Amino acid sequence: MKLTNQLCFSVYNVSRLFTKFYEQVLSDYGLTYSQYLVLVSLWEQDNQTLYNIGQSLNLKSNTLTPLLKRLEIAGWIERKKIESDKRQLLIKLTDKGKSQQHDIYQAISQCVSEQMNLQEYQEAKDIMDKLELSLKNIVS
Repeated sequence: MKLTNQLCFSVYNVSRLFTKFYEQVLSDYGLTYSQYLVLVSLWEQDNQTLYNIGQSLNLKSNTLTPLLKRLEIAGWIERKKIESDKRQLLIKLTDKGKSQQHDIYQAISQCVSEQMNLQEYQEAKDIMDKLELSLKNIVS
């Protein structure tokens, strides 16, 4: 079996390329791809716990904490201890984090629509969703 015939290798390469593709757009905002994913999670639902963000992104707290610290330093989010449970952190968007959402989405949408066939993009997304579900059922 050749490496180039392995679906897992193709997925790995596409993932790396998507990260680079997104970071070209996100660099104008001083964001990495991972930081962008945290913001997307918060744009979907603001005021989340560290645990909930970790669950939605499949990231452990030791990976997520440095991302959140950098986002806080850059003014995108605030991290606060929850009074009722000091072990938990509540993460919320700042005004900057809220106000930049539309501009970032617009920049990414424009880049995707200019560089990719949207029908093929959606078909690939549908296939990846099915593959993810199948793999979750196998490894869980």
